[in-house]
Amino acid sequence: MTPAKRVFDIIVSLVLIVLLLPVVVALALAILLLDGRPVLYLSERMRSMDEGFTLWKFRTMRADADDRGVSGGDKSSRVTRTGRFMRRYRLDEIPQLWNILTGDISFVGPRPPLRRYTETHPEIYARVLRSRPGVTGLATLVFHRTEERLLAPCASKDETEEIYCRRCIPRKAALDLVYQRRRTLCYDARIMLATVLRRLSLH
Repeated sequence: MTPAKRVFDIIVSLVLIVLLLPVVVALALAILLLDGRPVLYLSERMRSMDEGFTLWKFRTMRADADDRGVSGGDKSSRVTRTGRFMRRYRLDEIPQLWNILTGDISFVGPRPPLRRYTETHPEIYARVLRSRPGVTGLATLVFHRTEERLLAPCASKDETEEIYCRRCIPRKAALDLVYQRRRTLCYDARIMLATVLRRLSLH
């Protein structure tokens, strides 16, 4: 990460934390009152092949001790009503502003993978994670709806895992590597703006 990109992340995340504080409080209270504890969902993700960190999100699903891997159709019944609303507008990702501020991730970059995927696909993630992971990115912008469509019919954890590893990881990685070759602050700003406009246009 360049110094300019890091300064940009710090300034913008601080501004957004201040501006969105009322929204954070409102969402936290809604989760607490309607769905109970915990309010936050904490998950280990990887920012390099050997360095993990704790990613912060608002909790959108009921807990499951056997939970593993990405979310597919097999987890849809666990999504709470509050969670569906937050996911629709990606409000569950607001706590990741803290991860940006502390330097775990950037605003733009490949989505940080679970450790299980860096271990099963080391040849892919060794290249992808040369870029600091981000909240959004080229792969998120281009492939997110396709990924949701591919995983939605999955009825079991094993089916979700198979589809995600075979059809999603390679295609997302290809887009992440395109971003890696083109990355500039201006390109990051375009991706961030396109991400916001896409969410607004869908609803």
